[in-house]
Amino acid sequence: MGPSVAQAFAQEPVGLTDAMSHPTSCMSDPNRRKLDALMTKRYLPLALLAATILAGSVAHAQNSANSAVAELQAAGDQPDDPGPLAANLSPKLKRSAILRAMKAVGDWQLKEAESRYNIQWTFAALYDGLLAASEATGDSRYHDRVLEVAIQNQWNLGPRFAHADDEAIGLTYLAFYAEQSDQKRIAPTREAMDKLLARPNDPNENLWWWCDALYMAPPVLTQLSIATHEPKYLDFMNREWWLTSAALYDPAEHLYYRDDRFLTMHESNGQKVFWSRGNGWVLAGLAMVLEKMPGQYPDRAKFLAQFRQMAERIAMLQLPDGLWRASLLDPGAYQSPEISGSAFFTYAITWGINHGVLDLKKYLPVVTRSWAGMLQHIYKDGRLGSIQPIGGEPGKFKPSSSYVYGVGAFLLAGSELSQLLGDK
Repeated sequence: MGPSVAQAFAQEPVGLTDAMSHPTSCMSDPNRRKLDALMTKRYLPLALLAATILAGSVAHAQNSANSAVAELQAAGDQPDDPGPLAANLSPKLKRSAILRAMKAVGDWQLKEAESRYNIQWTFAALYDGLLAASEATGDSRYHDRVLEVAIQNQWNLGPRFAHADDEAIGLTYLAFYAEQSDQKRIAPTREAMDKLLARPNDPNENLWWWCDALYMAPPVLTQLSIATHEPKYLDFMNREWWLTSAALYDPAEHLYYRDDRFLTMHESNGQKVFWSRGNGWVLAGLAMVLEKMPGQYPDRAKFLAQFRQMAERIAMLQLPDGLWRASLLDPGAYQSPEISGSAFFTYAITWGINHGVLDLKKYLPVVTRSWAGMLQHIYKDGRLGSIQPIGGEPGKFKPSSSYVYGVGAFLLAGSELSQLLGDK
């Protein structure tokens, strides 16, 4: 049996501030003595070069850490006192009740995120939800605020080439392009995807080496293929999806490992580690890809099969409160429900019902319970809590924890549920 999650992530990293102050402080004692020995007149230039390279590496690490902190702070928070929970939201699956809950959360998030809107993956998922909520509720404020972000950022993707997280915002731009066929709205996305397709394959690492990426990039490529009438984008997505699936999908469990670190890792109860939000990203990504993929596409049946397999497995893992924990196979180790994963599951399963992919009788009780469960974590002011902060594995958090991608998932779920009910 491999190491447990707790063991694997137990080591505390070297403090970046200390490393910056003392360029050799992150070395072991023997390595530090070796570098000190070089500090002679004969080897001084070599030693200075080594120190410069090390300092540059530390500076890069410091910048990366600073960026991660800024990303986390922009995406949400988890205050000690978020105030009372909402007491006026009905868990009944009625369109009016669903839209009321969506408006409460959407209005709070729209105001809460002001001055922090950006084009990172965290907000890209929020924009997916806000655009869906705008259509469902008829409230143009959600749509218009996202459009402002797109215009302010000149329709550009994030700065990292070939990184799915920085491509996720492309789906927002493609949504606006579908409204108005102005080429400037998708030109940077198309240019980036053309470069991506021309990129040489790396035989040592998949392009999408972490399962979250299957939400970030594939829907963009699929929609771009539809918008441009160019099948090459869809074909590229198809090839890369199944490379990632071969590496991370467990055919026995019908779940995805977050990345290859977890292939041999186990939870404290001995079960494999399957992260709730990670699988939520994948199931939602499957729904988004299938929605736009042509019905006669040769490999569509493979996507449908994986979608159905995952949906059935995830439904089996639903807990009595209607929700899922951060670790799907060791829920007892995580006391709080995890809303972002639960919301993505609810969205995708409801999408499956709406599109005749999943059986209504079998899955309607699943989404009925999950929607009612999520409403228990909305506060009086509209904050949606119990969302795990940015991370790459199951984790713990405060009940108040609210992050924009979880809100986006909730709004997507509400939007699909409102379509399921029609005018009821």
